Amino acid sequence: MDIQHLVDRLEQALNDSPRIPLSANLVVNEDRVFSIIDQMRVAVPEEVKRANRIEAEKDRILAQAKEEAERIRELAKQEAGELVKRDAITMSSQQRADNILERARRDAEALRHDADAYVMEVLVKLEEDLMRSLSVVRNGLNKVQREQVQAPGND
Repeated sequence: MDIQHLVDRLEQALNDSPRIPLSANLVVNEDRVFSIIDQMRVAVPEEVKRANRIEAEKDRILAQAKEEAERIRELAKQEAGELVKRDAITMSSQQRADNILERARRDAEALRHDADAYVMEVLVKLEEDLMRSLSVVRNGLNKVQREQVQAPGND
């Protein structure tokens, strides 16, 4: 039986008891009051046991919550570690990519420089060859013109 209910019944028994005139005393039904008290003696240990069970359940739930919180904290640490590793890998990869790009730019610039030097060398040689050929052509023209001027019967 619920202890609160028994306290209510005891209070009701006292309220239902007649008062002794001109005093603060009551005439109570002794059997009824002792019966309620006996029931309270039985109910109080049950209430205490129930309170102890509730307290134990509370402790178990708190311990379980602490375990879960610790597990979540560990998972968060692991995930943070993974994120740091991934970030480090990403940064390392980005640095390597930047180095490769820089090397490619330098190589491309060197190739451009070498190509320009090669083109200049070929064009200078071509110009020299053309100048020699032009000189040969002019010499040939001059010779033909001289021969035409010196040839008898040209007039």
